[in-house]
Amino acid sequence: MSTMRKHLLVFVILVILCGCGKPTDNQPVRTIRLAHSSQADCSSELHMAAWLFQKWIEDHSDRLRVKIYASNTLGQEREIYEGMQLQSGVACAVSGTAILNNFVPRMGVLDLPFLWRDYEHVHRVLDGPVGRVLEEELDKAGFKVLAWMDSWGYRNLVTARTPVATPGDLQGLKIRTIPTPLYIATLNAMGCNATPMPFGEVYSSMQTGVLDGFEHSAAMIRANRFYEVGDHLVLTRHLFGPLAFVYAKYLWDRLPPEEQAQIQEAATMARDIERALAPVREKEALAFLEEKGMTIHSIDREVFVKAATRLQNDWAARNGATDLLRMIRETR
Repeated sequence: MSTMRKHLLVFVILVILCGCGKPTDNQPVRTIRLAHSSQADCSSELHMAAWLFQKWIEDHSDRLRVKIYASNTLGQEREIYEGMQLQSGVACAVSGTAILNNFVPRMGVLDLPFLWRDYEHVHRVLDGPVGRVLEEELDKAGFKVLAWMDSWGYRNLVTARTPVATPGDLQGLKIRTIPTPLYIATLNAMGCNATPMPFGEVYSSMQTGVLDGFEHSAAMIRANRFYEVGDHLVLTRHLFGPLAFVYAKYLWDRLPPEEQAQIQEAATMARDIERALAPVREKEALAFLEEKGMTIHSIDREVFVKAATRLQNDWAARNGATDLLRMIRETR
């Protein structure tokens, strides 16, 4: 992104967040509790999305407020979503789509390895028929999708002490991943010893040597200071992992239409800005990590890409998602 476009984006954000006036009656205030797993730092796409959503709501409504619970304050991601299904806990959450595979198995198609060509491919798929199908299935599971968003970069591998120069160097390494079958299968197919673990335990497990490494995007590595416990970053770019901004369906259905409209507008605005920042923040994060002393390694991915096609096909067949995989592959 050019300097001029960056300045234009900042200007647009400031204009949007200025607000256009608020109603002045004395209706009671409704607090929207929003959870995510990352640090309360706008170098994280999760917190940036939450912060933008919060600012829009608070500048455009005197009946709604947003309280952000960062860093798994109210529980790990799966616990948050289970609470939303059980009609308790937070109103909404922003997270990677992978954790939602536990509630809607066909969601896993979005997290297949080596699937996405670029950011535009992701947007065309999720803003099109595939996104609408998955929104309907999540709705039945108790979740209202407000917006699909971007991870700020592809997921790569980080190791604490072991440099990785070739695919064979991954053999047997204990690499943390999201506790969902597809991510586990992906890392195992790459030769790792996939180790599912809640996000909040990664830092200490890297410190103590319980893990040899983990996988995540450069932006999340930066936001959560994982460069303090990881020496090497390997550019595998094996997964993208879009984000979902989700509202508890039971609460959504209780909202008056005007509040639903305000919340949806806030989420759409947050999505558009968060997406625009994605390629910029990925590049910035990689440069930042290198400055902090991490060694960044390129790797020949061809063997992984070939293995991924079979994994994609097998997974889609087992989970009834062959139609969705075909649609994603055919989207241009």
